[in-house]
Amino acid sequence: QVQVVESGGGLVQPGGSLRLSCATPRILLHAYATAWFRQAPGKGREGVSCIASRESERLYTDSVKGRFTISRDNALRTVYLQMNNLKPEDTAIYYCAISERESCGSIWAGDFHHWGQGTQVTVSS
Repeated sequence: QVQVVESGGGLVQPGGSLRLSCATPRILLHAYATAWFRQAPGKGREGVSCIASRESERLYTDSVKGRFTISRDNALRTVYLQMNNLKPEDTAIYYCAISERESCGSIWAGDFHHWGQGTQVTVSS
């Protein structure tokens, strides 16, 4: 069974920062696309960011461009999401997901087959 473990969520004030981590001890992450999704209360799951096997391919949804940065440490088999200048509308459960493809495509949830259990991010004063 593929293990995907997220960490790093928490409560932060508007304008603050958090770094999410996605560890996959049994997957060679550099071989596949890895994405972060989020789901806010009462809303559907949204693709936030993705890093492809080829690291030059990194995608972001418009609402987080310039604020979030996705990166990967191949040796640690970990993908990170650095989130800066957080806003209340970023409040959601954040999920890491691994594709069986090399490319991110359109960050569509159906392309990602291995999911973590999620980590809560709350942005509030």
